[in-house]
Amino acid sequence: MVQQYRIFIFILSFLTINSSLWASSTDQINKSKQEQIREVVHHIMVSNDAFVKNMPSGYFDRHIHGQKPIVTMVTCADSRVHSHAMDVHPDGDIFLVRNIGNQVSTTEGSIEYGVRHLHTPVLFVIGHSSCGAVEAAMSRPKHLEPSIWRELETIKVVGHKADDHAQVKESVESNVNHQVSIALKKYASEVKENRLTVLGGVYDFRNDYSQGNGRLVLINVNGETNPSEIEKKYNDHYK
Repeated sequence: MVQQYRIFIFILSFLTINSSLWASSTDQINKSKQEQIREVVHHIMVSNDAFVKNMPSGYFDRHIHGQKPIVTMVTCADSRVHSHAMDVHPDGDIFLVRNIGNQVSTTEGSIEYGVRHLHTPVLFVIGHSSCGAVEAAMSRPKHLEPSIWRELETIKVVGHKADDHAQVKESVESNVNHQVSIALKKYASEVKENRLTVLGGVYDFRNDYSQGNGRLVLINVNGETNPSEIEKKYNDHYK
């Protein structure tokens, strides 16, 4: 009986000591997480403050009563891709639509609003180097959730070797061209009446095109993918 009592006391002591250790460990984890969150919030708020202070007086007046963007832009949601890489001051210029894999079908309504309600003359689909969504569509990893798989359904790739940079580049291009073709079908009347031009490009921060890191490379104009033809049409850019 005494032995059983000692065992009981030992187990109770063990649980008490370990629960306090677990609690302490949890507190440390929570504290670390909270500290990280505070740093993120601080970074965002300080950045916003700097942005506001750098703007001239009256800068925001033109945004108060509406928007007149010059382009509806569809990019990947990847954190390495942002509008300031395409427009130094994107405020009011870009109606930006983002999703994984810069797809047209998964954000159809948002894109349609930009084209048919804001009447932007350009719809620009932009892919990028080392796109994780494209690589996932190529390698088809089993651990992805169903909701992610649904958003990968309209990505068009040309291979399955996600560790092959050349094949990933080709698949990024293939997907951009595929998204452009979807847009051309949907907005055929706007394109035919010269009210809309659909462009496709690749934001190349990996320098896959040997034009320099961070360059935006135009690869498709209303379905035309021949580089020499694109260069002729937009010769000023290539001078």
